[in-house]
Amino acid sequence: MLPAILAVLLLLGLMILPQFWIKYVLNRHSRERSDFPGTGGDMARHLLGLLDIPDVKVEVTDMGDHYDPSSKAVRLTEDKLDGRTLTGVVVAAHEVGHAIQHHQRESMFGLRSGLGVVTTIFSRAAPMLLVATPLLVWLNPAFSRWALIAAVVSMVLSVLLNLVTLPVEWDASFGKALPLLENGRYLDDKDMRAARQILMAAALTYVAGSLASLVNLGVLARVLRR
Repeated sequence: MLPAILAVLLLLGLMILPQFWIKYVLNRHSRERSDFPGTGGDMARHLLGLLDIPDVKVEVTDMGDHYDPSSKAVRLTEDKLDGRTLTGVVVAAHEVGHAIQHHQRESMFGLRSGLGVVTTIFSRAAPMLLVATPLLVWLNPAFSRWALIAAVVSMVLSVLLNLVTLPVEWDASFGKALPLLENGRYLDDKDMRAARQILMAAALTYVAGSLASLVNLGVLARVLRR
């Protein structure tokens, strides 16, 4: 019993603690810097121009920082778009990293985008099928099997999406953004050390989601074996 409790506590720690660390790192470097020549939005536009990717827009969002491949838009929250902060500048470089992946048609980025679309479809359909299962069973008992299959497929897709997302995020931070910041000499040595922490935080944003999806799939597998 004790090993099981310890395993659960360890898993919860792995899911929760990284999120606290990510928030701490981003908030720590979010103060306005009068010595910075531009904002996070300015950095994103500058890098996109430098890389000759003119068809990607830079926009404000309230849905969290991200790159939208369908609209070809780097989207930053208002504090990062308009703020002269280290967090804003570095996160902007990270999101431009995703624009580079898209522009270069990198296979892992394409796989993540495709999985994202399919996962969204199944994640919306599966709950509706499960809610409707009693009615479907009343109409035809065989329908319950399809509802269960949809739920399983939705969870498997969620796990695959999160697993593919991790290397894509890592590459956006350390394969794309970090070389741009280093080669451009935009930051001094002290800020570059902090920038690496911010890039690590950006790369690990989806770790908790990955672990949660694995746990959900594991729970479902145990239920199905009974």
